[in-house]
Amino acid sequence: MTRPAPPADLRPIDRLLAIMARLRDREDGCPWDQQQTFATIAPYTVEEAYEVADAIERGDLSDLKEELGDLLLQVVFHARIAEEQGAFGFEDVARVISEKMVRRHPHVFGDENYGSIAAQKAGWEELKAEERAKKGRQESLLDDVPVGLPALTRAVKLSKRAAGVGFVWPTVQDVMAKLHEEVEELVREVDAGDLEKARQEMGDVLFVVANLARTLDVDPEDALRYTNSKFARRFRYIEQKLAERGKTPDQSDLAEMDALWDEAKAAERA
Repeated sequence: MTRPAPPADLRPIDRLLAIMARLRDREDGCPWDQQQTFATIAPYTVEEAYEVADAIERGDLSDLKEELGDLLLQVVFHARIAEEQGAFGFEDVARVISEKMVRRHPHVFGDENYGSIAAQKAGWEELKAEERAKKGRQESLLDDVPVGLPALTRAVKLSKRAAGVGFVWPTVQDVMAKLHEEVEELVREVDAGDLEKARQEMGDVLFVVANLARTLDVDPEDALRYTNSKFARRFRYIEQKLAERGKTPDQSDLAEMDALWDEAKAAERA
């Protein structure tokens, strides 16, 4: 017997919660949704977050609306699984984040006066440190930096934590000097043909790059996404121009493609 979907005149969030409850129903829900766990859903949660970032990067607000809905579904999905286990529900998730936002904005919901954005950011970090201390489960300052973060993002967060207690290069110039040092070490291992050591040195180079990004207040993931998009755009230009010549990239050579790359750069500047 077919059961109707939750009525459309419900508040949208209530309808979404009811839809998820129905999908997870053990008797007549969706077999795929019934089988999911926190662990199996987690990769989709990460993927949806990246798709939100992609829509923002492209400036596509219509797509952003849809992708934010997909991301919200992930929150609802995890909350439903937790509710079935008697741990917490969606209302608890909303309550916890609401309390956190009020607590971390005493200049908006209290009588704190930071005086500047820099002071506000410092106050935010102090409040987060207090929250970590109250949890009382950390043996290291770095314990709750998630291992599952993208590596560059985690490098920034690790170095930021260390910088908060004074373990930091004093100036941008010091970071740049360290970057040059690490690149030279990478070159030595590449020249020596030791690929395992080269892999390790490459990691050191990227870690210092992440430190440099943090020092310059640049999100390295965002910067790299921008460069990836730029590379893809210029390479498509090469493909288009080669196609006009009756060629594909594998029928061309580096000199021809490099000249077209320069054309693409010049066209962007015009």
